[in-house]
Amino acid sequence: MLPIVDVLKRTEGFLRQRGIPSPRLEAELLLGHILELERLELYLNFDKPLGDAELARLREPVRRRGAGEPMAYILGGREFYSLDFAVGPGVLIPRPDTETLVEEALSCCQPEGDAPVYVADVGTGSGCVGIAIAKNQPAVRLFATDTSAAALGYARSNVAAHGLGERVALLEGPLLAPIPSARPVDVVVSNPPYIPSAEIPGLMVDVRDYEPREALDGGADGLDIYRALIPAAAARARRAVLVEIGCGQGEAVSALFREAGLAEVRVVQDLGGRDRVVRGIRP
Repeated sequence: MLPIVDVLKRTEGFLRQRGIPSPRLEAELLLGHILELERLELYLNFDKPLGDAELARLREPVRRRGAGEPMAYILGGREFYSLDFAVGPGVLIPRPDTETLVEEALSCCQPEGDAPVYVADVGTGSGCVGIAIAKNQPAVRLFATDTSAAALGYARSNVAAHGLGERVALLEGPLLAPIPSARPVDVVVSNPPYIPSAEIPGLMVDVRDYEPREALDGGADGLDIYRALIPAAAARARRAVLVEIGCGQGEAVSALFREAGLAEVRVVQDLGGRDRVVRGIRP
């Protein structure tokens, strides 16, 4: 038997040797997950001994993290926009920077009287963007599309977990194609793959080797999906189109917005001061 403090030290050392960032924090997260304790509770129980069964349960998650598997996959979830989302292999992990997209979309989703606001979340993945919008604006009715059946499985679980089954339709297929043409769409949002293909090998191991490439790779210049999505979105949206972008893509994506006939096009920065979202209004 070993006390929690010694288990944390050994786990931290193992993760540090394998080049894992923030090994102490990640050791605490892994052990807390196994023991179902918050980080503060770990510190309050430093001297509590762990038996063989508890140590055995810890070994596999620590091995997986040491091999580079994302922490979110091991823990089975990630917080996004103050909401919990189930994630795992086959779906992109939500990132704080994407909350800028949610903020901007919500500003475009104010209801007019009692009329619903119809939002299309293209490439929904775990559903985090669309669900966060719907959860924070009761007038929203959401169409969430994705080509990945695996991703839609996570989105389905997340829709149910947040009690949005009556307001969200999950549809499998490319871009806006799964949404029947007769259905109105007010706002289109998307966090598409935008990393240039040549940059994929240089990504961190937990991203490059584990997260789905189809959710990352945007083609030679990172703009492949935008060229198809933006004209289609501009043709359907009655209010606005908003997309997340990568570093240095603001000018090119803004040009695509203008070419598609969208007005008041602007680039919005995230909290770190980086260009993160392009938005345009349907004239």
